[in-house]
Amino acid sequence: MRVRRSERRWQAGLAAATVAVLALAGCGDDGDSGDDEPVATGDPALADLVPDSIKSDGTIAVGVDATYPPNESLDVDGETVVGWDVDLFDAVAGKLGLGTEWVPAPFGNIIPGIQSGQYEVGVSSFTINDERKAETNMVSYFNAGTQWAAPAGEPVDPDNACGLRVAVQRDTIQVDDLTARSDTCTDAGEDEITIEQFQSQEQATASVVSGQNDAMLADSPVCAYAVLQTDGELELAGDIYDAAPYGYVVNQAETQFAEALREAVAAVIADGSYTSILTEWGVEDGAITDPAVNP
Repeated sequence: MRVRRSERRWQAGLAAATVAVLALAGCGDDGDSGDDEPVATGDPALADLVPDSIKSDGTIAVGVDATYPPNESLDVDGETVVGWDVDLFDAVAGKLGLGTEWVPAPFGNIIPGIQSGQYEVGVSSFTINDERKAETNMVSYFNAGTQWAAPAGEPVDPDNACGLRVAVQRDTIQVDDLTARSDTCTDAGEDEITIEQFQSQEQATASVVSGQNDAMLADSPVCAYAVLQTDGELELAGDIYDAAPYGYVVNQAETQFAEALREAVAAVIADGSYTSILTEWGVEDGAITDPAVNP
């Protein structure tokens, strides 16, 4: 299923001899013009950096696991992909004179899809790590850590979680975190951590609310948002740790495209639209100032 966003869509036209950029921040019919916010506008010089094979159709095919609010999720219509990650990459693509086509997929299928050419970019809260850099190019654009949550009034210590049942979204770096913690428990003669993996973060959160699991962990903005959405049924546990950058994922062979994305991120930072988008979603604490390829 391919889903094109219906709001704030970036549109671009390419002329035969020159790149003509029409980076439009569409507003829908709700009357919210957003005139007082910085808006990313297209840059022909940046558009020239994009390989012809990618810009030929005027859009970037984006693989996304739309189950990770507030970063990326499906709107109430069940089709439109929304979130700060979505708004930000729309702005980045707009700097390159390109629109976006958001293609929902399971998280674990996105990198293989990029390698096979199914997607041109993966935008799905991918933490940059050595394993992913070994098989793709990654362009940093945000910082996030890991945080835990548990039922309100039932505090959990992440550093003393032996014997607990803990929920986590599969294929995330938090699975590795839990596995290492569980190994530490068993090495010390304590009970292992029962790791319950779910396809989506929403399922993981629901399992803790229902009492199926004792706690959960996720990227810090996602965990905080999940707690907020439970209306007091969950509370944050422990501090944020292991802060690391998120990265846009592109094929390992697309070094030129990766550099174009890096420059586009720098451009939205410079024009203020980056800060505006993060602030609108309440995640400005994760802002960066120096995007890089494979940092």
